[in-house]
Amino acid sequence: MKLHGYFRSSAAYRVRIALNLKGLGAEHLPHHLRKGEQCAPAYLAINPQGLVPTLENDAGAVLTQSVAIIEWLDETHPNPPLLPKEPLRRAKVRAFALAIACDTHPVQNLKVLARLRELGLPEEKVQDWAAWVNREGLSACETLIRNEPGPFCFGDMPTLADLCLVPQLANARRFGVDVSAYPRLLQAEAAAKALPAFADAAPEKQPDAE
Repeated sequence: MKLHGYFRSSAAYRVRIALNLKGLGAEHLPHHLRKGEQCAPAYLAINPQGLVPTLENDAGAVLTQSVAIIEWLDETHPNPPLLPKEPLRRAKVRAFALAIACDTHPVQNLKVLARLRELGLPEEKVQDWAAWVNREGLSACETLIRNEPGPFCFGDMPTLADLCLVPQLANARRFGVDVSAYPRLLQAEAAAKALPAFADAAPEKQPDAE
């Protein structure tokens, strides 16, 4: 398999964790987002959105969107499972994951911040926006799992929820958010980061890290 990504991309970070948890190898192909390499014609031919990650499987099929990639990995390599078997629990895990992947991360990603700058917002306001988005999203996520058993987001094993949470907390810190306001999220993060699959997927561990 081939994984197109960028060391600091939280979406690519999620997929790296999933691959590690499943014990799957992939050739990592970096695309420097700040240099616009994701907009090169050769890459757009693979992923018309010009986003990372993109996964090419061994048969040459192309998959985009991190959550779709992770669910495909979970369906084709079911151990360890990343979603509960019970339908209600599965829906709750998905809801938490999508609160991050759909409603938080995209609103503070590189493309949106670049557009805010193009519209004339001063850098201080751009950074304030990103921090606000993270605080709003993480506050909701804290409430979603406040009464869930730990130490992970939903019990004693990592799920899709944890794969989305850990990269988003890294984003929040980068934008200066005081994450101490989210003790339940930090409990899940600590449990996850104690696992090699999470630790080895961290941005600073990647070959293209700056």
